[in-house]
Amino acid sequence: MKDGGTLVIRTAIIGTGAWGKNLFRNFLTMSESELVTCCDADGDRCSGLLAGVPEVKSTVDPEDIFSDPSIDAVIIATPAPSHFDLAKRAMEAGKDVFVEKPMTLALADAEELVRISDKLERVLMVGHLLEYHPGVLKMKELLDSGELGDPYYLYSERVNLGKIRKDENALWSFAPHDISIILYLLDEEPIEVAARGAAYIQSGIEDVVFLWMRFSDDRLAQIHVSWLDPHKVRRTTLVGSKKMVVFDDMQAGEKVRVYNKGVNGNGNGNGKNGKFVGFDEALSLRFGEVTIPALPSAEPLRLECQHFIQCVENRTKPRSDARDGLRVVRVLDAAQRSLEAGGNAIKLS
Repeated sequence: MKDGGTLVIRTAIIGTGAWGKNLFRNFLTMSESELVTCCDADGDRCSGLLAGVPEVKSTVDPEDIFSDPSIDAVIIATPAPSHFDLAKRAMEAGKDVFVEKPMTLALADAEELVRISDKLERVLMVGHLLEYHPGVLKMKELLDSGELGDPYYLYSERVNLGKIRKDENALWSFAPHDISIILYLLDEEPIEVAARGAAYIQSGIEDVVFLWMRFSDDRLAQIHVSWLDPHKVRRTTLVGSKKMVVFDDMQAGEKVRVYNKGVNGNGNGNGKNGKFVGFDEALSLRFGEVTIPALPSAEPLRLECQHFIQCVENRTKPRSDARDGLRVVRVLDAAQRSLEAGGNAIKLS
């Protein structure tokens, strides 16, 4: 719609729980969009958020949003089991969609959402928040520029005590963040996935999972997720052939550190001019300086929300588009099958 000559995207949000209220806050205060409707099965949640905001309507029925022709885009922040149905209905009603991670809990459903978004030419963006984090963007910049050299391996930890969920295990609740980071950095899907975990609190719902991925050229990635841990850790490490970088999201500042450390030499015993030399001459450890690049202070969620509105307005593909959501679900699906098979590796085509 036009407002004083400026295009304003009219939005509605479905789901205003612990994370939904953060999305509500951002879309409510963005000049690029106009939040017109708030929907939650628990009507009291919307009522609490809408105190002093009379211009936003409240409803408990998503159909009120889908049937409103004035609404351009829908933000879905409901529990994961409802993502597929709501996103499908929204796109079929002519709306562009932002859906929180994971896009779906079933691989076939994720594939169906991709087909629908393509057929109906709808923007479908998945809430892979960390693909918009300045720290992750800096890691991507360093890798793509060649400063880190060839990526050898990555590993990440996402652990803390709680929140314990009942409708998804720690793999599906936590790992989408780290999987999306790794796939974004490497710009490639793994060729093999394996996972092991254990359910200590609730039968059949793993509280801790160790996920392993192998990529082409034998690059490796490992993810440790748990909601049963004494520490709160949100850290990703990338080891390259030239340098190493650590992104620690729990740091108030200095979230990214670049280590000019590595191993010089090829380790094959060949010295200069093809002459054989001793092991110490063939390989040497390098301990260089640690640099801390400056990062923008923008809120990652704000950047993500703005990106969605820009994509809706310009009809462009989001960074975390439907296919990005699909490839993350594909890894999750393989990891879940590996969990159920006792950790056996699952090959991906």
